[in-house]
Amino acid sequence: MNSAKSLKTDVVIVGSGVAGLYAAMNLPDNLNITIISKGNVTECDSYLAQGGICMLRDDADYDSYFEDTMRAGHYENDPDSVDQMIRQSQDVIKDLISIGTDFERNADGSLDFTKEGAHSNKRILFHEDITGQEITSKLLEAVKKLPNVSIYENVTMIDLITKKSNILGDSSCHGVVCTALPESELSDKYGICDTNDGKKIVFIESFYTILACGGIGGLFDHSTNYPILTGDALAICLKHGIKLENPDYIQIHPTTLYTDHSSLYVEHFDGSKSLRPSTDLLTDRAFLISESVRGEGGILLGSNGERFTDELQPRDVVSSAIFHQMKKEGSKHVWLSMEHIPEDEIRNHFKHIYEHCLEEGYDATKEPIPVVPAQHYFMGGIKVDLNGQTSMRHLFAAGETCCNGVHGRNRLASNSLLESLVWAKKSALLIKEKYDKRVVFSHIPCSENVSDVSLTQVAPEWIDTMTLKVNNKKIVLSEIERMKEYHENHKPKQYITSCTGNYAPSGRRPDPVSA
Repeated sequence: MNSAKSLKTDVVIVGSGVAGLYAAMNLPDNLNITIISKGNVTECDSYLAQGGICMLRDDADYDSYFEDTMRAGHYENDPDSVDQMIRQSQDVIKDLISIGTDFERNADGSLDFTKEGAHSNKRILFHEDITGQEITSKLLEAVKKLPNVSIYENVTMIDLITKKSNILGDSSCHGVVCTALPESELSDKYGICDTNDGKKIVFIESFYTILACGGIGGLFDHSTNYPILTGDALAICLKHGIKLENPDYIQIHPTTLYTDHSSLYVEHFDGSKSLRPSTDLLTDRAFLISESVRGEGGILLGSNGERFTDELQPRDVVSSAIFHQMKKEGSKHVWLSMEHIPEDEIRNHFKHIYEHCLEEGYDATKEPIPVVPAQHYFMGGIKVDLNGQTSMRHLFAAGETCCNGVHGRNRLASNSLLESLVWAKKSALLIKEKYDKRVVFSHIPCSENVSDVSLTQVAPEWIDTMTLKVNNKKIVLSEIERMKEYHENHKPKQYITSCTGNYAPSGRRPDPVSA
């Protein structure tokens, strides 16, 4: 690589969800920041989050919030990470409100809170049933106003730029290798060579890199995630010996709308059939029915109309109960009834769920809707500390692509957006601190002190992008299976919970996944 041909920036952020955008918002305005998005900037799971975002209501709520999170995670959470997330929540919400995020409010103007499964208190803020879209869109608006931030869409990271230190004996990250569409500005200015699918390889050099690449739903046949989220960052990190943690900890959401893609008809709870109103809705992504539907009174029914489980248990427990019921009756789904939720609440609080169900042929105000579990969230990921630092110098990770120990083996509802935002800000603040020290010691302005990587050979595997994609999927799935087998034969460590004072099979696993 000719270094003069590469795009040089102070910080490159891979991903345009809430973690990537909030990190950019919290970085100093004297740094050049580049954000790349694998698809369109809105094609991220942050936009899909329905239920809401948690916030510590007051000091009296701390112990129960902490315990709810730990219990949902089977006490395999990192207690320090859980503590950090909870204590930072109010400041994060203040930041979101300051940029115009519109959370639901009571008649007196105070914030309105709702409750979801496995929560012992109402501590979840929401905007209708599209909270993720509301938060992400306001963050995107704010970031687009920043003159030091450039956003490039339809750019796929395929590797990291790294350099080994002869003094320290380890490697540090100096940016990313990516592919961009041939007609794009990025390709025109910085394209190095062509891939076999007509794209251009581009090098982006940076002092610091933040991976905010989202989940891994694209690896599975049934998922609520966008199909483009295929865990690329995990495969790349494994190749570079960057540590992962608990990649086999994958959450199944209990309730997604069941759709028979092979039929033009929909079957109702009473056994009748009707023509599907629209076939345009058939996609590769499962439509989520928010946890908050059950939190507000929705109940699960078998084909005989009988309730078969406590809907407010943690997600993995409810999912197991649904799978058991489906196996018991030989069905492809169970039914979710909203009969105990007022009709005006269904039409307003759950407006988009209600409308989508109508488009699929179901009136949730009059009949149960068919639901089935699907892959939803990734608790594992690139191992990071309390500041989002990975095991490689100059490389950070935030959001669903990282594992900071907050969620343990199972995520508590509506903790994902909050966790992503807290670690994004922590990463940005530490990068600012490191940059300030760099400037003091070097006496060189940040924007002029570019990476010292001057030569990187173009790897043959970068050219054959289809083979690279297939191999990356194999690498990630293989590591998931390897760690699944490992965890089946090793118990987690023990620690004393701060709330109960009792020993519990608990604590963040110390297992190194990659050397």
